[in-house]
Amino acid sequence: MTLLEAIEARHSVRAYKNQPLSEDIVKVLEEEIAKLNREGQLHIQLILNEPKAFQGTLAKYGRFRNVTSYIVMAGRQAHDLDERVGYYGEHLVLLAQTLGLNTCWVGLSYSKIPGTYVLDEGEKIACYIALGYGETQGVGHKIKTVDQVSDVSDITPSWFRKGVEAALLAPTAVNQQKFSFEYLGMKDNRHQVRAKKGFSLIGYTRMDLGIAKYHFEIGAGKENFDWV
Repeated sequence: MTLLEAIEARHSVRAYKNQPLSEDIVKVLEEEIAKLNREGQLHIQLILNEPKAFQGTLAKYGRFRNVTSYIVMAGRQAHDLDERVGYYGEHLVLLAQTLGLNTCWVGLSYSKIPGTYVLDEGEKIACYIALGYGETQGVGHKIKTVDQVSDVSDITPSWFRKGVEAALLAPTAVNQQKFSFEYLGMKDNRHQVRAKKGFSLIGYTRMDLGIAKYHFEIGAGKENFDWV
């Protein structure tokens, strides 16, 4: 499965089979997490065989079931922490999809269980990502159009539209899709693109932007442009 195929196949899943992750998959995830922690200056942690975080009232309200593996998305507090969490977390979400797993971003419907994670001084938990073998593959949701979230036109490159289409398949908090992409033309022989977050009373727009930007790069081809 390619990353583009993973984007199309991925849907949020809240109910999982009572099946532990295989040793091979755990190794792949842990190696990738170590790499992303260095690259993104984060403190991502994979938690295995731990059911308590998703057994509380909030988890039941969120309709989670049999979540025993999850990813703690944490890092040092900074203005861009949420965007980095979204960007690198979605990298793990799509990797998990290619490995035959299912996932769900979780902003509130979990409990922080002491002793299951480590935070260094100045660090905070931004969210969790539920992980495992889903009872189903999830379902798609209604999404906005390319024109609603970008300035795509007859003169924008074809890869720009492909990037926006991939971004529209990105998970966002309550499917709010409060992001936009603008093609800015050429500078120093490089195409320029700006991504912006919108306003939402729900929040999580900066994290959503990081997720959408990662999808855009996959759809557009990261080598084709520079972010402004």
